[in-house]
Amino acid sequence: MSVAHVDDEEAAEVGDVEKALPSGDFYTGQWCNGCPHGNGKYLWTDGCMYVGEWFKGKTTGKGKFCWPSGATYEGEFKHGFMDGKGTYTGFSGETYKGTWVMNLKQGEGTISFVNGDYYEGEWRRGFQEGYGRYHWKNGNQYIGQWKKGLINGNGTMIWSNGNRYDGFWEDGFPKGNGTYKWPDGSFFVGIWSKDGKDQNGTYYPSDSPTEKFDWDPQQVFLEDLKDCKICGGEKVSIWPSEKMPHWFAKSKEKDGKQRRRSDGSLSGFSMSSDFNGGSVSFGSEGISRHGDGSVGRLHLEDSVARGSSLQLKKPPTRRQGQTISRGHKNFELMLNLQLGIRHSVGRPGPALSLDLKTSAFDPREKFWTRFPPEGSKHTPPHPSSEFKWKDYCPLVFRTLRKLFDIDAADYMLSICGDDALRELSSPGKSGSFFYLTNDDKYMIKTMKKAEVKVLIRMLPAYYNHVRSFKDTLVTKFFGLHCVKLTGSTQKKVRFVVMGNLFCTDTAIHRRFDLKGSFQGRTTAKPEAEIDSTTTLKDLDLNYIFRLQKLWFKEFCSQVDRDCDFLENERIMDYSLLIGLHFREVSTPHTSGVSSPTGNGDCENGEAPRLSEDSNDQLVINSTRQSPVSLGINMAARAEKTVRKNDCQVVGEPTGVMYDVILFFGIIDILQDYDISKKLEHAYKSMQYDPTSISAVDPKLYSKRFRDFIFKVFIEDT
Repeated sequence: MSVAHVDDEEAAEVGDVEKALPSGDFYTGQWCNGCPHGNGKYLWTDGCMYVGEWFKGKTTGKGKFCWPSGATYEGEFKHGFMDGKGTYTGFSGETYKGTWVMNLKQGEGTISFVNGDYYEGEWRRGFQEGYGRYHWKNGNQYIGQWKKGLINGNGTMIWSNGNRYDGFWEDGFPKGNGTYKWPDGSFFVGIWSKDGKDQNGTYYPSDSPTEKFDWDPQQVFLEDLKDCKICGGEKVSIWPSEKMPHWFAKSKEKDGKQRRRSDGSLSGFSMSSDFNGGSVSFGSEGISRHGDGSVGRLHLEDSVARGSSLQLKKPPTRRQGQTISRGHKNFELMLNLQLGIRHSVGRPGPALSLDLKTSAFDPREKFWTRFPPEGSKHTPPHPSSEFKWKDYCPLVFRTLRKLFDIDAADYMLSICGDDALRELSSPGKSGSFFYLTNDDKYMIKTMKKAEVKVLIRMLPAYYNHVRSFKDTLVTKFFGLHCVKLTGSTQKKVRFVVMGNLFCTDTAIHRRFDLKGSFQGRTTAKPEAEIDSTTTLKDLDLNYIFRLQKLWFKEFCSQVDRDCDFLENERIMDYSLLIGLHFREVSTPHTSGVSSPTGNGDCENGEAPRLSEDSNDQLVINSTRQSPVSLGINMAARAEKTVRKNDCQVVGEPTGVMYDVILFFGIIDILQDYDISKKLEHAYKSMQYDPTSISAVDPKLYSKRFRDFIFKVFIEDT
């Protein structure tokens, strides 16, 4: 057994080692190419410990993770996450045994709570969801459907005294049709409601002499369910994936040895890890980059000796777009827009119900408001010229914001706060302009009149679709408005407020816009000008994306549902927008391939070129725990591909893998197959292969889109 410390002149790189790391952590076990690989044991300074299998610096395979509190997880790991079959035993004695996906309970599993309750059944994203059975210590039990950790759907509650309820539930309470039965055979059938307003039903007595005519159905809510509280369970203090160090390859001199600088620091060593609760990064030349662009030398041995906490400052990231300040040609339009939205969202309205009447979707459901500079009874004074403001179907969009969990105050603050909007540098191909809010949450797009008509026409179907499928990938719309400028121009500017797919602290290193068509689907930019803000297209794509099994199934199902919806609405020309974040600068999962440095050919083993700011931000954000859902912050593997000829739809896999975070969604869903698109199809069909052009019938478009996307996204085996 050899001993290797990070400040040794020549660290062991292959075989069994013992390593004292600069953070104070300690590793013993198998080692290869500058990181744990094989079986090993890692001890953190805060008392956490992992014993088990490693693969290129990540816990992968079978292992055991222990927390200082006494909690343990024993089972399967993947890329640093608790992933596969495993058992978590909490510090209080709570135990979950079942399947996991990326630290979350997913699939089949059983949990025993410390209070004596237990649940066995299906899980999704960390919550009971699907079919399951919950048994309380007092003998009560529920068998049926769950959603997000609450009783929801069709199910049966059986009390220890023999009473039972069979029927529908919502958010933990009976709602809708249901039957309450007593052991003597009597029962009550009716419509159930917690508030009692809509509750009604009929009591059917049994042959027993015991009568229950004075029984009130509200007793179920007020008394019977008191002893049927769902245990929330124990919170995990920190996930194993958040503890993973970042291993960076050692750069060596020609003689294979690390060079010691005159000041005692080492060159050729780079790693990042937790250091007494802080973040520390030792650069390959013994320097760290600060937010102001200056650099300062780090003395490795001195820092460890002092036990100090070094904080890597987050560099200022380059933001898309130009801030619309006074003097900008659209400054007044921005003020009008902010005034109008503040008026629309702040205006009091009726209590919201998700069950909207047909009249709410009527195209004539629109309201004009005049905004004079001096103000009026309903509008404030403002420094802009007079304008008129129109709201389209305001009740529908207000309800959509509720459906998407958009807080009205936060919505107004993002769009109408003190911060100006940012205009993207160039309009889209359609001629529309795009504006981003300062916090990047919302994108505002100017629209043609035809697009407004399409959105209003499909609004009822859109509302039902996003209500039925919470994980839909289609664009989220939050408001549809129009500004009419007064004066000689009488110009109308229509626009829609949408969710920004790339609203994240995670750096987006590559963007792809994929349609499944190939005519003209390449970026007309020299490679040297391509950066993280460039949107690449189908023929530029040089990756396939490998999703974990459960995510892949959900992805395929949702793409099918979304495409069916768009096809039924006669929509075409939509695309899948993908944002790609490389999780590590370290060596990819193949031998002899260096860190991501380029956008070139696969033969060179290069991944997209990352700027220094992107690299710094990557180090800072790669372990940050953020909410994960379909299309948002999804961990995956990207495999490099290469096209052997121009006729190849998707390039051939090369085996070069990168751990990535994916963001994706279906955008541009307001183009129907109108007369202009039919003419475009006829004209281009005479010049090119009709199947390769974008303007095709919605049915063909949907099939071609799915076929292509299901080649780009595959199951990770």
